[in-house]
Amino acid sequence: MNESHLTRREVLAAAAIAPVVWSNPLRRWHQGVSPIQQVAVGLIGIGIRGRNLMNGAFLRQDGFRVVAVCDVDRSRRMGGKRRVDEKYANTDCAAYSDHLDLLAHKGLDAVVIATPDHWHANQIIDSARAGMDIYCEKPLTLTLREAQVVVEVVRKHDRVFQTGSQQRTEFGKRFVRACEHVRNGHIGRVLNVNVGVGDPARPCDLKGEKLESGLDWDRWQGPVPAREYSSVLSPRGLHGHYPQWRAYQEYAGGGLADMGAHHFDIAQWGLGRDGSGPILVLPPEDPKALRGATVVYEDGVRLTHGGPSGLTFIGESGMLHVDRDRISSVPGEILERVLTKDEEHLPRPANHAADWLECIHSRNRPICDVEIGAGSVAICHLLNMAYRHRRPLEWDPVHWRFVESARGGEGKFAANAWLDYERRTGYDLQ
Repeated sequence: MNESHLTRREVLAAAAIAPVVWSNPLRRWHQGVSPIQQVAVGLIGIGIRGRNLMNGAFLRQDGFRVVAVCDVDRSRRMGGKRRVDEKYANTDCAAYSDHLDLLAHKGLDAVVIATPDHWHANQIIDSARAGMDIYCEKPLTLTLREAQVVVEVVRKHDRVFQTGSQQRTEFGKRFVRACEHVRNGHIGRVLNVNVGVGDPARPCDLKGEKLESGLDWDRWQGPVPAREYSSVLSPRGLHGHYPQWRAYQEYAGGGLADMGAHHFDIAQWGLGRDGSGPILVLPPEDPKALRGATVVYEDGVRLTHGGPSGLTFIGESGMLHVDRDRISSVPGEILERVLTKDEEHLPRPANHAADWLECIHSRNRPICDVEIGAGSVAICHLLNMAYRHRRPLEWDPVHWRFVESARGGEGKFAANAWLDYERRTGYDLQ
């Protein structure tokens, strides 16, 4: 097993002083040297989602070669290595417990991040500084401040970044069709979008358990405040279910952000709001309700948490509902319309990994670039705040700040304190 012995301090220092040391070898292609045939990828996070990506995309997609895996749990880490070695019929795959060691792996071009949400921002920042192109699962970050910072860092280091919002490319292109109809005015002026996903996040109240060997629990926690181990947060070994860390605000954004990051992404796409966002956040009228929070865009379009699973676009002359396994409209003729050559046609990559791969070579931006992922997760965070604080808030999507208004009153400074949390020493965002 190929293990790096560089310390965290050494890796960060090298990246900060001489980022070119970590430059991805594909850059030589753009300097007139023949391209290498495959992109060498490291996978960070070998839980159920990481394994799904590994088996369903990056071990299958021509043009990628997985060369290293990383996980804080020994069973998951070594299970990932075994799977990669079986695929290539060798023992070459390196296995690391610290993502900084993986980033120092010789010849690495790109990383796939599939860790819990609270780790995304730090790992994105470290990977960008190390010269890696990046594929990161959604929701992109745990906080609004993290979303702003990762955009800045990815842009500064000129990385090719794909957010794992696969609904833009997969699922029978239903979401692409829906957004084309909406963007081309086939339901008239959009008034509201209802998004049916799960509950907002809640504070973690889990009791501590005895920690068994084989898991680096301190590293699993990373930047968030320390707490005792819980198997609910990090089940041991190669479990086959999605752990419940997603439900707790210390680590994620609840069901609202888990599937919401997918569906709010499509709402933004259908509304033509990529790179922008809403300006007003409204809690539900019922102070105990877990549905009904709304964000409002500058033109008055409302996006509401609640309704049937998926998205329902409501326009002045029709409605369109779309989910992963279905699409329908009222009136039904909307979906029968064939786009003319003069109407807007959205891109249709073969799949999400293939789109990222093509952009790694072309240095173009993928279909779900970092700014797009940041905009989608911002809606998740704003709606969670509506439930958590139960007050209207005005949002500036350009400067990533809450602003004072008649609705916000004196709460603007308190609200801006909610942009991030107090991080553990050594895990700052700069």
